[in-house]
Amino acid sequence: MTHIAVIGAGITGVTTAYALAQRGYRVTVLDRQRYAAMETSFANGGQLSACNAEVWNKLSTVMQGLRWMLRSDAPLLMNPSPSWHKLSWMAAFVREIAHYRANTLETVRLALRARKALFAMAEAEGIDFDLKTRGILHFYRDRASFEKAQAVNALLQEGGLERYAVTPEEIRTIEPTLAGSYHGGFFTPSDATGDIHAFTRGLAAACARKGVAFIHDASVERIAPGEGGYAIGWRRADHLTGHAADRAADPQLLRADAVVICAGCASRHFAAMLGDRVNIYPVKGYSITVNLLSPEARKAAPEVSILDEAAKIVTSRLGDERLRVAGTAEFNGFNRDIRHDRVQPLIDWTREQFPRVDTDRVVAWSGLRPMLPNMLPKVGRGRLPGVFYNTGHGHLGWTLSGATAEIVAQAVVAEHDPETSVLPLAA
Repeated sequence: MTHIAVIGAGITGVTTAYALAQRGYRVTVLDRQRYAAMETSFANGGQLSACNAEVWNKLSTVMQGLRWMLRSDAPLLMNPSPSWHKLSWMAAFVREIAHYRANTLETVRLALRARKALFAMAEAEGIDFDLKTRGILHFYRDRASFEKAQAVNALLQEGGLERYAVTPEEIRTIEPTLAGSYHGGFFTPSDATGDIHAFTRGLAAACARKGVAFIHDASVERIAPGEGGYAIGWRRADHLTGHAADRAADPQLLRADAVVICAGCASRHFAAMLGDRVNIYPVKGYSITVNLLSPEARKAAPEVSILDEAAKIVTSRLGDERLRVAGTAEFNGFNRDIRHDRVQPLIDWTREQFPRVDTDRVVAWSGLRPMLPNMLPKVGRGRLPGVFYNTGHGHLGWTLSGATAEIVAQAVVAEHDPETSVLPLAA
């Protein structure tokens, strides 16, 4: 039986393992954390949002980012300290402005396919992840921003998304708890929300039932061709070991016929071992989880997911007692520090939009989104035979993962079992 190693147990790694196990492969997943979904897939905004498929490659984004550089509370923050990695990424980002339209259309089409795949996985495996299928409401405070967004909406509709304009009165009807003043908005009834961590952990358990092996607390140090496949050298993660001598005594080796890199921001490092350049940059985002402990707070919190374009903030209701509020983009390398001046705007926004929601029980989190300059994930074969990638999904990891897992699994089948029929993605 063909043995496939998957590096990474976040949402892309676990959906990839599931897709491969469904096709009869022997699969081993390695991850440096003790459990699945403990990094970027832990506490994101919670949206399955085809409506958020517009790529960021626009001149207006660049200009806005420059204006925001001196504001510590800005939605997009760039650390001015130069590095070759950051500069090369930004240069490539600017070059991709020419492909804004094509990349946005590709993203929305992937998102629509992925939604069906994720829902099918959850139903087949009985995964409870606080799913709400009440749509996503995108609002604008002024005429200029709303009219600018109409062109984006037309592009999303061209990609196949059902999304329509709503008046201020309709905004109140869709989500009565909102307290702000708005010029108008757009509503996507088919989009959804849920708990990415619960979904990924539930799917990981389903994978284990199907025979997928998980090696946790595993720090992968080497991936190299060998004996007709790949040798993967790993050690126990640093948090489980003592001084350097202890670590040196704990080398491990896994052999596999092929390897799929699903390691988020670490994918660039692993790709370099395999002769590939995957120019992923870590873009930090923040979230707060507001615990709704009183009946009054639960009643005052939104049920419909919100996307505030000006503030770059999203919300998701997770069950009855939690509200997730997320946003910001910070270009600051692999820094995972949770900064008060980045969290406070999320709290202030929550108080402004939902003044009767108590914010005395707020849990802050930060995660690194793995972003490629064109804002599309890298999915498919690498330079060497038996090397595959499903990584670089940026802020749409959960939204796109159902489709990209199927794509990379089909690529594995095409290389290792070319006579096996490959099922097409759901339209």
